[in-house]
Amino acid sequence: MSVLSGKKIILGISGGIAAYKTASLVRLLTKAGAQVQVIMTPASCAFITPLTLATLSKKPVYTEFEKDFGEWTNHVDLALWADLILIAPATANTLAKMANGFCDNLLMATYLSAKCPVFFAPAMDLDMFVHQTTTENIQKLKTFGALEIASEFGELASGLVGQGRMAEPETIFKSLEDFFISKNELNGKKVLITAGPTYEPIDPVRFIGNHSTGKMGFDIAIEAANRGAEVYLIIGPTSLKIDHQNIHVKRVTSAQEMHDVCHELYNEMDVVIGAAAVADYRPKEVAVQKIKKDDEEFTIVLEKNPDILASLGAIKKHQFLVGFALETQNEIEYAKSKLKKKNLDLIVLNSLNDEGAGFGKPTNKVTFIDKDFNIYPQELKSKEAVAKDIIDQIVKYYAK
Repeated sequence: MSVLSGKKIILGISGGIAAYKTASLVRLLTKAGAQVQVIMTPASCAFITPLTLATLSKKPVYTEFEKDFGEWTNHVDLALWADLILIAPATANTLAKMANGFCDNLLMATYLSAKCPVFFAPAMDLDMFVHQTTTENIQKLKTFGALEIASEFGELASGLVGQGRMAEPETIFKSLEDFFISKNELNGKKVLITAGPTYEPIDPVRFIGNHSTGKMGFDIAIEAANRGAEVYLIIGPTSLKIDHQNIHVKRVTSAQEMHDVCHELYNEMDVVIGAAAVADYRPKEVAVQKIKKDDEEFTIVLEKNPDILASLGAIKKHQFLVGFALETQNEIEYAKSKLKKKNLDLIVLNSLNDEGAGFGKPTNKVTFIDKDFNIYPQELKSKEAVAKDIIDQIVKYYAK
């Protein structure tokens, strides 16, 4: 999943031949999960059709004030909706209008109403690009806080070779991703997260496990990655899949394997979140062959698994350590005891007595307890919202 997932982006297209590239750009943005609202200048419609872009963005394309705005009341509402405005291609004419406040079309009215970051990707022929007027307009826009996605060197529509080609859609896409990553609160932090169950083998075909799906840990990993962290996700057996540029995945099976990987990575981590449902015990002896059901009764001798969080807490230096507690009785007291015993900085308490909480559900109801035993009960929320709350607690710690 891209950091652009859920971001609201206005793509402003002005009238240059490079407008044809915006079809690929819209496709990249929408595939990443962004909401893309295209605004075209009337001149740009000669280079690519609004129908093409409306189909790819799954939203109506706007070009003129007189047309029905659909869900929008006016250009101000449209501008305030956006998390980011990107003008690509930004022709010499459009750059001049942006730099000097000319407002003769819907795109310029929206740009002048915006409160969000503005990117522009210049595109024009070589002589136009190097003209002093264009150079000054670009510099002026930068003083306003607008961000340039630099044009590229290459063959131009005129046949000349030089600077002025609009950056390729993949380059523009990465520039937007890098921007949102750099603005996030956990940028530069390394976060280790454990998720899912562990399976402890009895014989080659049977195991001891639990009902954890790993969804809570996955949602935390995505939230942390979307807020700039480099995430190392250590996951037990689960059918869930994850694909995010900031998430490194390591799959394990048993508690011992999870323990070993966590300790290998621990010294480099800034934050560790133990969201996995780790088996407390494992069979003392694992049968080499499948056990036959010959006897009426069968006894398995269990031995304790290593306590991953406690072992990390015992050697903690600079790390912020977060644990989970799933309880059915005396929840607060058991959670406080675990917090202290394992040297945690924060514990996330779940109770199976709460409707909507527990394994295999899309929701969770948690209570945060910090190392000073301050208690912060939360409402029933989606696991995605709980993940956001957990990362908010970590961000608060680093913001001190």
